[in-house]
Amino acid sequence: MANARYLLLKHAPPYSVGRFPVNSLKAFTPSLGVWAAGAGTAALFLLSVTPKVKRTLLSKVPVVGTYFEDHQPASDKPF
Repeated sequence: MANARYLLLKHAPPYSVGRFPVNSLKAFTPSLGVWAAGAGTAALFLLSVTPKVKRTLLSKVPVVGTYFEDHQPASDKPF
């Protein structure tokens, strides 16, 4: 009985995501993580000048949040 179970597990089809088997995707996981972190950092850097990102995300960061707070009076804002 144990041998039959071993044979079934040994010849089971590999799991896949789309056309790619999971075993080959495991090799790319660290690289994809680094690229995702870089893309997220770049997006925050490029969007850091927009008021919505400053108010909702950057001003709530514990250490540097006060740097992104808006101290400009309302009379000096064009819109």
